[in-house]
Amino acid sequence: MVIPPPVRAPRVTQFLKPYVLKMHFTNQYVNAQVTHSPTATVASAASSQEKALRSTMENTRDVAAAAKIGKILGERLLLKDIPAVTVFLNRNQKYHGKVKAVIDSLREVGIKII
Repeated sequence: MVIPPPVRAPRVTQFLKPYVLKMHFTNQYVNAQVTHSPTATVASAASSQEKALRSTMENTRDVAAAAKIGKILGERLLLKDIPAVTVFLNRNQKYHGKVKAVIDSLREVGIKII
């Protein structure tokens, strides 16, 4: 059974940024996904857990892996005609290290950060 996403009131959706980048870092992997806020669905995602990517990376959790995940996510976004995203940082995430690597590699591919 598939549960549909919640329907938001129009006064709420007019202030939402359409595409939001969320990143999650574990001790072993790097995950990044872009969600479409009005429909609450995942537009695109990339992870160092993917079998095709693990063989090309020597380490799945360092800054170089984060940069590669950002580049792959940017290419997938361009294929879906998504030109710009907003970055959502958790309270404990700073623009430094892996977070900076993902965002900078998205910019290099051509994705605009709002």
